[in-house]
Amino acid sequence: MPSAVRARARALPGYPGPRHWRQVPVTGQHYVDVGAGDPVLLLHGNPSWSYLWRGLLGTLSPDFRCVAPDLPGLGLSPRCPEPLRSVDRLERHLACLDQLVDRIAAGQERPARRWTLVVHDWGGLIGLAWTLRHPQKVGRLVVLNSVAFPWPAGHRLPAHLRWIRGSAPVAALALATNAFPRAALRRGVVRRLGAAERMAYLLPFADAHHRRTAVELVRNLPRDAHDPVWRLLVGLEDLDADRGLAGLPVFIGWGMRDALFTPTVLDEWIRRFPQARVRRYRDAGHLVMEDAAGELDRHVRDFLLGT
Repeated sequence: MPSAVRARARALPGYPGPRHWRQVPVTGQHYVDVGAGDPVLLLHGNPSWSYLWRGLLGTLSPDFRCVAPDLPGLGLSPRCPEPLRSVDRLERHLACLDQLVDRIAAGQERPARRWTLVVHDWGGLIGLAWTLRHPQKVGRLVVLNSVAFPWPAGHRLPAHLRWIRGSAPVAALALATNAFPRAALRRGVVRRLGAAERMAYLLPFADAHHRRTAVELVRNLPRDAHDPVWRLLVGLEDLDADRGLAGLPVFIGWGMRDALFTPTVLDEWIRRFPQARVRRYRDAGHLVMEDAAGELDRHVRDFLLGT
């Protein structure tokens, strides 16, 4: 991220200041580290970055240590030097997540308790794949409008995602005009964001180089149940007690007016985690943390505190 953009990022409304910014030495991945207590790892999706967690960071940090990374190629993290296939890109995300968690653990005087994993959008696929590889490290799961399994029968992507995924000229136009992040902000909320909030969301996508990853992630969206990316999630439905995930405490917070992650996708989460505590936010869209700000934050905090 250019220094000029970093300088502008210092005035992001509601976002933790630079004294909470960190980088993983090996990968250069940027993350926010705020609060103290049992660790909470928050994984965003696309096209977004750790800014969308600012409400939860403020609510949870008095009781928990909150770590919110920018996924490789997004936010304030370095851009990937070359295009990658979906499986290779996911493997890179998982490797960076390993480096981040190892760094956090190495800096603690006592072994950390299990992490609470909070996922949204693309972060669900990454987070659940990582959990299946490291079940002993995850103690609780918070799912917000996300997916970690093949799309349910009859599910259809919104038109703008189908166009970007299926047409090279449309993808090139999205890359040149920043249309995808702008469309995501318009379509992703029921409550219109303020000008400062919109600018903050769009800041990391200032030019074509910085938004390339966002477009490539759409181009690599799994097309069907046979896509190789789903192989990294084999076993999600057959979790046994020995792996430590069968009785995992789960909170699901769902914006019910999401055109991408529809109520049908929510039903699939509930089928896989019938023990989950579920909250449906009727007047919230894809960015449920924006439309249900405050209410969602309190519900997540209550869940983590066991109330």
